[in-house]
Amino acid sequence: MRADRLLSILLLLQAHGRMSAAELARRVEVSRRTVFRDLEALSGAGIPVVSDRGPNGGAYLLGGYRTDLTGLTESELEALLAFGGQGPAADLGLGPQLEQASRKVAAAARRDSAGRLRERVLIDSERWYQTAPVPPHLARVQDALWLDRRIRLRYRRSLDRVVERIVEPYGLVCKAGTWYLLAGVDGAPRVYRVSRIEDAEISDETFQRPAGFDLRALWASQVGRFKASGPGHLLVKVRVDAEASGPFARLVGDQIVERPGNGVVVLDFPADQAAVSLLAPFGRSVEVLEPDALRRRLGEIGRQLSSLYAVPMSSKPAGRLKRGTETKGSRPTFTKR
Repeated sequence: MRADRLLSILLLLQAHGRMSAAELARRVEVSRRTVFRDLEALSGAGIPVVSDRGPNGGAYLLGGYRTDLTGLTESELEALLAFGGQGPAADLGLGPQLEQASRKVAAAARRDSAGRLRERVLIDSERWYQTAPVPPHLARVQDALWLDRRIRLRYRRSLDRVVERIVEPYGLVCKAGTWYLLAGVDGAPRVYRVSRIEDAEISDETFQRPAGFDLRALWASQVGRFKASGPGHLLVKVRVDAEASGPFARLVGDQIVERPGNGVVVLDFPADQAAVSLLAPFGRSVEVLEPDALRRRLGEIGRQLSSLYAVPMSSKPAGRLKRGTETKGSRPTFTKR
């Protein structure tokens, strides 16, 4: 609708200042000619908008003009109120602020039904049995990020290796509840898992992000590199006992890519370790048929566990006793059940 488009153009100019006609046309998905007509309509409605035609033409609002209109539809406002203050926002200490901002937006919009989605849908982003706290150095990394300051890290690369790095924090990324720091080291992007940072010291030295920096695009490129350098996909054929089919479907169902039948299914895993972690707990209820390398690995793990937890016969605890039919003297005898 044209009314929605006019409001979108007004809010875009209010948020970004001067914008070219081409950019406005791209954002509202119309032609440049339509954008100029809309700008004339806004001006005719008393909005102090200035538009310049030509190759470098654009539009802006005079005198810092601002509108109290939110431009939010009913469903947009419901989504904001339902999900705005949850999940990673709490890790960053922004939960209360987002909750308060959401209430202010609802009051400004004067929508009595704006909380319907919040009353009916709850997003609990915490995983079952997850006990890991917020990374202890997340707040300090966040401070360096806001201040555009370099930061010295002590970072645990592995169980027995800790390195020191001076990095330029570009951004924080929360992926599936895990925080990562995307930073520059000698001009090259690097990714650090925040929970592995053992110490962080903010430097007095400032830095500038690369020209045209785009956090989403840079993160996407890092994810692409990780996937390309990874082991790829591992197809695993297993036979599932009927008694275990229910729990198996609930826990591993997302990995199923084929069902040949007779309890045999084919699974797709990103790596053999993921296959071991998900299949080993089923024990004899799930048998790996292919590949042979995974069968051998599970067999070796089984042998190691059997050797570690085997109980010598002499150390077995005594069984429960039951009253026997024979007596010795006047006292009853007991035999192991």
